[in-house]
Amino acid sequence: MWDLSCPDWEDRIRERRSLIPDLPLNEAEADLALAMFDELHLPDVPGLPKMRSACGQWFRDLVRVAFGSWFPEENLRYIREILAMLPKGQSKTTYSAGLLLVAMLMNKRPRAEGIFVGPTQAIADNAYDKAVGMIDASQDLKRRFRPRDHIKTIEDLSNHTELRVRSFDVNILTGRILFIAMLDELHLLGRDANTAKVLRQIRGGLEKTPEGLLIITTTQSDEVPAGAFKDELRAARKIRDGHFRGKVVRSMLPVLYEFPQDIAKDRVKWSDPENWDLVMPNLGRSVHKQSLIADWETEKAKSEEAIRIWASQHLNIEMGVGLSAEGWRGADHWESAADKSLQDLSTLLARSEVVTFGSDMGGLDDLLGVAVIGRERGTRRWLIWSHALAHKQVLSIRKDIASRLEGFANERSLTLCGTSKDLMTKFGDIFQQVFDSGKLPGKDAVGVDPNNVAAMIEELTSRGMTDAMLRRLRQGEALSPAWWGLEMKLSDGTVSHAGFDLMDWCVGNAKVEPRGNGILITKQISGRAKIDPLIATGCATILMSWNPTAAPRVDLDAWLSQPAMAI
Repeated sequence: MWDLSCPDWEDRIRERRSLIPDLPLNEAEADLALAMFDELHLPDVPGLPKMRSACGQWFRDLVRVAFGSWFPEENLRYIREILAMLPKGQSKTTYSAGLLLVAMLMNKRPRAEGIFVGPTQAIADNAYDKAVGMIDASQDLKRRFRPRDHIKTIEDLSNHTELRVRSFDVNILTGRILFIAMLDELHLLGRDANTAKVLRQIRGGLEKTPEGLLIITTTQSDEVPAGAFKDELRAARKIRDGHFRGKVVRSMLPVLYEFPQDIAKDRVKWSDPENWDLVMPNLGRSVHKQSLIADWETEKAKSEEAIRIWASQHLNIEMGVGLSAEGWRGADHWESAADKSLQDLSTLLARSEVVTFGSDMGGLDDLLGVAVIGRERGTRRWLIWSHALAHKQVLSIRKDIASRLEGFANERSLTLCGTSKDLMTKFGDIFQQVFDSGKLPGKDAVGVDPNNVAAMIEELTSRGMTDAMLRRLRQGEALSPAWWGLEMKLSDGTVSHAGFDLMDWCVGNAKVEPRGNGILITKQISGRAKIDPLIATGCATILMSWNPTAAPRVDLDAWLSQPAMAI
């Protein structure tokens, strides 16, 4: 087992060095593969230059690692997967098509199958077309390979191995026996609920051959990472950073061209063209700084949304709580306030001297947001726990965010319910746990949006809420004190939250509009991206800012059993 971590990656990227760690490669295999790769021609460049001079060194290093990790005498591959994340324009698709041709040339397995897979047919076809162009540029390759464009297949006439374009469909990819696979633009599949299943089928096909290799190439997402893309990127970062050292994990080599944190979080730094070559290893070959600067200046003049998209695609800046259009300023400090021990509501209740409860409810195709804020005993620090509930039909109605919601359900920050009654019951169960703790104030304990709350109030009343405990809070700019107050507490480090991905998403979705002397954070401004748990947090914040004290609890049965006092 090889250690594929690269914990000094930030130093390496600042010094413009390779992001591939030193590895004990099979030099004979590595050198042979690189020699073959270097003889390939770039098919869409005037003069058809060979890779030897045209390809960036970053990918030539990757070719050596891909093939140098195979030891035929041991029948063992030490790197089974490579995940390369680079900005647009780095020729990763063209270069990867060349790598697959080299895999065909070096393959010893007769009648084997390799595949191009993309989120769309056009993306997969693009890689296929690049490979065919390389074949057409070489008489030797034209004698060895036969492209069949009508079925998007390249056949090796020497051993009948085939390289095919395959649709990203679990039914089509099931049962394949593969020796190599390339998946392009993984970030576009973040919203596809079937991505994890299809990846499992591809990996299953590769596991049937000891030499099997999966190449995943992608840019950063222009939205907050979600679904399988987020999961794969998170795993790759953990491997890179050394979190899995000494553990048996997937043998994935991460090659992630992204800025060190001090640059990624600072717009002044990452927008400086002098830093762009840190994440653009092909700068000066397939992309050029002057044209990028002109493009950047044009997009910058359009809107904040245009800046987000450009930065994510050209600089691999990750969208999230630290970079959102017209974003809430509390987002800048949200991630640093996470305390994952608070993901258990009982932990928050045990640490708190008093708590407030907030909720925000939409229709059946929306989320029901819940928030509990506790004031920590002794420190008076605020502790936040948030949750969402939804009818299962939201998955079919909001297909664009279905995979995100399923991910939140898996982290247990979202509860999916089969019926409206079940949704209200689950909501009531959360309140019951808070009510039974004895930490709620006797007055102004529960803050709600006054719209669409009839069923919610019935449920809460049946669980012990009194009229005095309920507070119907005006929304819109009336919640401005909540957002300003939370901004201040987040910036001075006197608030902690549970660190759920759900809330990272909601906070990243929050868009702000000035209104008079206040600000608005509303569903209408934020569009289809959900913020209900954040609005619920604002409701609980208003009540906690009123400096409440927990109501003394009276054991009514014990009181009634006491002997009557003499008059």
